[in-house]
Amino acid sequence: MAAALPLLKFDAPADAALIADYAVDALIDEAFLTPKPALVDRRGSGAHRDLDLDTMLRSARALRPTFAAIARAATGEAPSQALRERLARLGREGEHAMMTATGGSNAHRGAIWIVGLLCAGAAMNAPDDGDAICASAAAIACFPDRFAPRAAASSHGARVVQRYGVAGARGEAREGFPHVSRVGLPALLNARARQLNEDDARLEALIAIVASLDDTCLLHRGGLDALRAAQHGARRVIEAGGVGRAAGRAALAQLDRTLFALNASPGGAADLLAATLFIDRLQRLN
Repeated sequence: MAAALPLLKFDAPADAALIADYAVDALIDEAFLTPKPALVDRRGSGAHRDLDLDTMLRSARALRPTFAAIARAATGEAPSQALRERLARLGREGEHAMMTATGGSNAHRGAIWIVGLLCAGAAMNAPDDGDAICASAAAIACFPDRFAPRAAASSHGARVVQRYGVAGARGEAREGFPHVSRVGLPALLNARARQLNEDDARLEALIAIVASLDDTCLLHRGGLDALRAAQHGARRVIEAGGVGRAAGRAALAQLDRTLFALNASPGGAADLLAATLFIDRLQRLN
């Protein structure tokens, strides 16, 4: 696990370096979390052929300068077209750094968008105000990127959004990250209140997200069958009492096997779990 970062007190937005540290810490914590259904974790590569834990860690660490640059760019700013396009340029530079660090593997492309926007929101607001952070990030996301490469319109995510009519990562951002604020964080806090250990509390948050998210990663790799299998399996974990109970743990193992068989993994939910952990860490600053 990543070393625990100090919890300090802030009345104003946290500085860019600290925001970047917390963002990378969240990505690393998500990668280490085990057992996740068909995702890279300490057991292995999950349903992925081009990713493993070491690759995920190299990717996360390579993104620290990007997250810091995003936070610096947003400091003292309000959401605007100009800021949106500046952050998009920084995100594309971060994607290049990620691909270089991973030898071409797309480990955190979705997280650059999701966590990057939240880094900008964190630079604009008091760190313990998660709602304001999400609202600022959403306001930025609502501006179009006029300089986006043409290839972005034909990405896997874009094609899935068009084919299935789902929100995707861009819709999630523009709507204010509901799977962070209304799903992931409440599940995480509820699990802690029930005195689950921290890994199990984070797994509870992940399963809650999987149960309700129209995950474009699942749709890309396995279509509606994979999405429905993931959502149904996650709901079975919840109905069985969650991962802190034997029946819930068995249901989680069955979900893992099901998604392996479909060669699909909930990568979108993993990105939103990392975003949840990032906001949670910021909210505990004060």
